[in-house]
Amino acid sequence: MKYALIGCGRVSGSHIKAAKLNNLEITALCDINPEKAVRLARENNLENVSIFSDYKEMLDVVKPHLVAIATWSGCHGEIAEYCALNGFNFIVEKPMAMSIEEADRVIKAVEKTGVKACACHQNRFNIAVQELKKAIDNGRFGKLSHGNVNIRWCRREDYYSQDVWRGKWATDGGALMNQCIHGIDLLRWVMGDEIESVYGSVRNRQHPYIEAEDIGVAVVNFKSGAVATIEGTVNTIEDFEETLSVFGENGMVRLGGMNASTIDVWQFKDEEAADSDRRSVEEIAPNLYGNGHTSLYRDVVASIENDRTPYVDVYAGKRALELVLSIYKSCKEGREVKFPIDSFATTEMIEK
Repeated sequence: MKYALIGCGRVSGSHIKAAKLNNLEITALCDINPEKAVRLARENNLENVSIFSDYKEMLDVVKPHLVAIATWSGCHGEIAEYCALNGFNFIVEKPMAMSIEEADRVIKAVEKTGVKACACHQNRFNIAVQELKKAIDNGRFGKLSHGNVNIRWCRREDYYSQDVWRGKWATDGGALMNQCIHGIDLLRWVMGDEIESVYGSVRNRQHPYIEAEDIGVAVVNFKSGAVATIEGTVNTIEDFEETLSVFGENGMVRLGGMNASTIDVWQFKDEEAADSDRRSVEEIAPNLYGNGHTSLYRDVVASIENDRTPYVDVYAGKRALELVLSIYKSCKEGREVKFPIDSFATTEMIEK
């Protein structure tokens, strides 16, 4: 299966590793700065790989079976829509788009052509997350009471100075959109997806050289009656944790580590024999991106081969985006935001 990567920056190594482990034929790399593509090829011992600076030219020449989009956030939606309309299966990094309207255009294009399209929320494949989701789906929690996600990481000025797009409302968003959207995706997914309303607040407290927020908090009211809280920040003095907790009438679980990859608490009234093993789950990852890219790629390849929808589809990508945008919208308007959101973009946060 021919594979091509658009965008050769910070996360590109995880994509190349996943492509290799899934035996994809890596045929082309594309970046507006071709030197980045050349360096990525060299670092990963990729021979006979074509280098492009224009993704449309690359797609036209190479005609890959699967494309990964790992560019700066602000052009994810544009490239994803183009891939879909031109019949290319794709994996798009988070966030899938920067507005509700843009996400809807991507979805419409996917529905029109029937390509296999995946939003890259790879942490859904964490062993700990999979165990939690199975427990919820199997009814072990009973009625859900509440949940929370805490993403407490560190990003300093040297991170934002790497690229001009970082931390800007039009091209990136802030901590919630960039660093925290994976944890926010997990929270919405495991708590049941259907949201009634959100009340949120964002601030920039320690990063005056960026436009967007470095701390955001929110209360999420689900249609089930359950409630959840979100705290996402890059204001810790070092990378600290990403925890996800769920509480129900019959059980409580807390996932921890740097990306919700360990099981810190696993307690149910109806103890099962396998529960003791679940309590020792600790998935070691080489970085904050975790190990999920490989499993996500495996699923997308299978979805192409078996003509089915990927496990993490573009509808999931929109739901994660919608929750982040709802927090921004709530802060901007100073009120509770009802779901669904028909229209909002990160650019609406720009002060005029």
